[in-house]
Amino acid sequence: MATSVRLILGDQLNLNHSWFKKVSPDVVYVLMEVRSETDYVLHHAQKVIAIFAGMRRLAEQLKKAGHKVRYFHISDKDNTHHFATNLKKVIKEIGAKRFEYQEPDEYRLDQELKLFVKDLGLESACVSSEHFIDTRDGVAKHFQKDAKRWVMESYYRRMRQRTDMLMDDGEPLGGQWNFDHDNRKPWKGKPDLVKSWDLSHDHSAIWAEIQKSGAKTFGNPSADNFPWPQDRAEALAQLKAFIQKGLTNFGDYEDAMHTDSDRLFHSRLSFALNVKLLSPLEVAQAAVNAHQKDSSVYPLAATEGFVRQIIGWREYIRGVYWAKMPDYEKSNGLGHTLSLPSWFWTGKVKMNCMKHSVGQSLETAYAHHIQRLMVIGSFCLTAGIDPAEVEKWYLGVYIDAFQWVELPNVIGMSQHADGGFLATKPYCCAASYVSKMSNYCTGCIYDPKDRHGPKACPLNALYWDFWLRHQKRFLNNPRIGMAVRQAANMSPAEQSAVRKKADALRADIDNL
Repeated sequence: MATSVRLILGDQLNLNHSWFKKVSPDVVYVLMEVRSETDYVLHHAQKVIAIFAGMRRLAEQLKKAGHKVRYFHISDKDNTHHFATNLKKVIKEIGAKRFEYQEPDEYRLDQELKLFVKDLGLESACVSSEHFIDTRDGVAKHFQKDAKRWVMESYYRRMRQRTDMLMDDGEPLGGQWNFDHDNRKPWKGKPDLVKSWDLSHDHSAIWAEIQKSGAKTFGNPSADNFPWPQDRAEALAQLKAFIQKGLTNFGDYEDAMHTDSDRLFHSRLSFALNVKLLSPLEVAQAAVNAHQKDSSVYPLAATEGFVRQIIGWREYIRGVYWAKMPDYEKSNGLGHTLSLPSWFWTGKVKMNCMKHSVGQSLETAYAHHIQRLMVIGSFCLTAGIDPAEVEKWYLGVYIDAFQWVELPNVIGMSQHADGGFLATKPYCCAASYVSKMSNYCTGCIYDPKDRHGPKACPLNALYWDFWLRHQKRFLNNPRIGMAVRQAANMSPAEQSAVRKKADALRADIDNL
């Protein structure tokens, strides 16, 4: 009879974990599809389907390898839809004497499982998920001598040295650490360059189960043409395809947006990474290997930009999350209170940039980082939308959004709600940036060059009004002081017109 129960969460699909190296008749692995997880925030349909599909495939693989698995489907009659009660059921059924789980990546689950273990009364253990390069507290330890001012670049350099990626005898390859300035070209639209490496699954049966269960979702389920990987082999195939088809142009067009493609040359590997089908080290190393093999095809700027996201920013964001929770999610340093517009749930908005970015998010459960930060995020920031509402939408809508990575990116980076801890400046823009980096403004009913006329792009009035409202806070910020001074130096009549226009936009925000 089995004596140990091991819990596997929906974002812990790492088939290479040391747990699975040895088959033991005394261990039962438990995976569960529970309403407590589908319902704690309103999720995109594809996100729920993808996690369930990945969990089911892992369960199949474990059973095939000889492991004992207890799986709770969302439709099972004996599924209580809570971790604690389902686990107690299994522990009682098999007479288990020990309980183990991997470190959860979300604070709420970390607390929930700690309480469960405390009340369980059995021998228990929490083990590493064996996924991240650094520990939870690695970032905090790196900055322990300067607790007030954390800068990602410092941590990133340490991670480069630690992993020896793109290094040359202790110095950065190419003589500099960061090639971000080389990665800001607009894309002029050459459809033959954009090659998709999506998959296609029929998950109609899973989707039917989810609907029958009563779990609420939003967005296009795409259940009969599902593009996301469900196991490690598929994720590895996507990684290989990105290296072959996307990495070459990733650097140049990392910040570009275009209606011809929902991702241009971005990898779309974040889901596979965040549910641990892939490891950050193998993903980053694949890019480095390609550059080492042929630097003319895989330029250093593109490779470094990709590696920085994986071993730098991703690990850094996780460290910020664990250092700042639980209070971090309540941050609202700018005092923004406006409700999220209704069209965030429908995509029915006249602004082309928002129609494409929000509409794409609802359709595909994906948007790349500039769409998230400089279009959707910038709009929310300058409009003054409550960051808690923005954060819940981001957490629900994106396939790769788990709170450890999504919360700091939204609260700190996108909405500047943490008082400037994560980002030294607010990231916002007027229509000129969107026009430069995309073709979204082409054919839009709004004029990207007008600030406050009848057809003026809403981004313009909201942008300048933002700096007028917050000029005392940001006037001496060396990174954005010029924008604040430009706003302050407008004539009184121009300032008044901008503010009047911004107020009118906020008052009618559901109809932009």
